[in-house]
Amino acid sequence: MVNLTGAVDVSRETFERLKAFETLVQKWSPKINLVSRDALSNLWQRHILDSAQIFQFITPGAGTWLDIGSGGGFPGIVAAIILAEVQPQAEIVMIESDQRKATFLRTALRDCGVSGKVIAKRIEDIPSYDAITLTARALAPVSDLLEYADRHLNENGIALLHKGRNYNQELDIARTKWSFDVVTHTSLTANDSAILELRNIQRAAAN
Repeated sequence: MVNLTGAVDVSRETFERLKAFETLVQKWSPKINLVSRDALSNLWQRHILDSAQIFQFITPGAGTWLDIGSGGGFPGIVAAIILAEVQPQAEIVMIESDQRKATFLRTALRDCGVSGKVIAKRIEDIPSYDAITLTARALAPVSDLLEYADRHLNENGIALLHKGRNYNQELDIARTKWSFDVVTHTSLTANDSAILELRNIQRAAAN
């Protein structure tokens, strides 16, 4: 077994799939800007392990995992690869409106030998999902992301959001419109960042 960031143990096969995905990102990124040029030199730590750490918090069992604004596959493809081992009954759906990036995501699923669905539309244009997990990384402020979570999460679902150093301010703004339970986890890969674990998301009552 191989331990990823202290968050999840995976088999050697899963580890090799993650390394194959790393190679794919390095190959495609110069063409379609999947990650910044600076990030390519530290891709494993900055993007792959950063994505993998959310497996500390996922809810076990079958159901849909909805990853919005999937971009270069963080955390969507990383999640698909790990789910194939730890929760093969779960389905991951990635939403990415950029057609070139959506093509990359489909290629990554195929080449890494894992299943998943890619929808090349804006999140506002897709029908409601009854997801048990919703993830987003470097996509939008918390308040905006809660709009999507409110629409697409099962009532018992969980939203896991990668956020940078300004997450407390974002939470304060979100609380003016939303009611939710939140647990803040310091990122294992960046001390000034966090994973926000949100449940029981509802619109705040009007004053």
